[in-house]
Amino acid sequence: MMVIAMAILLLASLVVMLHYSRKAVKEEALQKAAQTLEGTVQRIDNILLSVEQASGNIYFNILPHLDDAEKRKRYMKQLIASNPYIVDCIIAFKTDSAYAKQPWFVNSMAAGMPGWQDPSASKIAKHPIITFCLPLPGADGQPIGVMAVDASLSLLSQIVLEAKPSANSYSTLLAGDGSFIVYPDSTKLYHQTVFTNNENADPSAQAAAKAMLSGETGYKRFTKNGADYYVFYKPFERAAVTGRSMQKLGWSAGIIYPEDDIFGDYNKLLYYVLIIAFVGLLLLFILCRALTHHQLKPLLLLTRSAQHIAKGHYDEKIPDTNRQDEIGRLQENFQQMQQSLSAKMGEMESLKATMEERSESLQAAYTRIKRADRMKTSFLHNMTIKMVGPANAISMDVNLLCNYSQEIGPQKADSLANDIQKNGEDIAELLSNLINMSDKDMGKEDDHD
Repeated sequence: MMVIAMAILLLASLVVMLHYSRKAVKEEALQKAAQTLEGTVQRIDNILLSVEQASGNIYFNILPHLDDAEKRKRYMKQLIASNPYIVDCIIAFKTDSAYAKQPWFVNSMAAGMPGWQDPSASKIAKHPIITFCLPLPGADGQPIGVMAVDASLSLLSQIVLEAKPSANSYSTLLAGDGSFIVYPDSTKLYHQTVFTNNENADPSAQAAAKAMLSGETGYKRFTKNGADYYVFYKPFERAAVTGRSMQKLGWSAGIIYPEDDIFGDYNKLLYYVLIIAFVGLLLLFILCRALTHHQLKPLLLLTRSAQHIAKGHYDEKIPDTNRQDEIGRLQENFQQMQQSLSAKMGEMESLKATMEERSESLQAAYTRIKRADRMKTSFLHNMTIKMVGPANAISMDVNLLCNYSQEIGPQKADSLANDIQKNGEDIAELLSNLINMSDKDMGKEDDHD
């Protein structure tokens, strides 16, 4: 019961502690993800800004020499050499049929201002790229062509992914149409979107991708390849710089965290705490059991002694004890009770022997009395039988004298009187003997008492 109570208390404490610990870990992960995400956005924006500034510097140098192909080529090489993120640069005019229908060219001509093109609309190249386009104005102010500067997505991803917020996490940047700008798998940077070949993906992954492209700030939990992840996302916002085109890109930046990276240490701590709690409760149970057994050992001894005494062994010896607690005092009192009970039982045995001896004496006296009573009864019966004859004779003689006194003579009357006297004397003698016999028996009984 003590271990169960401790287990309930410990379990309640652990549930509360782990609940708030998990909440604190989650809040810390959210804060860390927000900081990392903000740093990632700034890092990407700085790279894009460097491409924009380098392109802008060359752009203004090229404008006066649009008709000079050699100078254009020299400026374009200078641009590529001046910025490590730029891998290619071309100048296309409306008259170039090879570019006139390209999405990046059409979009840039329609916008009429510098801007970034999504990877799906960028030029077809050997490496995944994203294109920064600057319209070339004509004499009438209308664009006559586009200066397209290509930035390497692989290099951009490599630089961004080097700043990993955790061992297995990574950053990503999605264009408005879902195409990848930054992603650790370089094969997905080739004009693929987050929905490409993803029809059989977990619904939670689809929901996370849609939430990320919705332009909101937040986080989602999703499952990928049987593992759980958290994605923290926010809209990609560029820093406001003088002279910079603040085009609405519709991009979204995100940090992908495996759940183990967030709660891995917490889960390990949980397992350690549960193991320690289980081992602690087991040791507590063993200790309580051993201590209780040790404390109750005298009670078990007293229980066996009580059972033995209950079977009639009143001389059962109770061992002495040195304990001064309640159990020790109980054992001493039980010992005194046993000794007192043994003495009382000895007295009762002695009294029983005396009672049995007296009972035997009384039984013998009772037997003698019954025998004497039977003898008396027999004696009285014999005496009564002996008195019946004389009494009947007396009765007959008296009847004769009363009824026939005139018919009988004096001599006969004298003979009847003598008979009556003689029979009367016989009866008197029998009664005298009976009285003497009774007096003797009474004297014997008085002597016996």
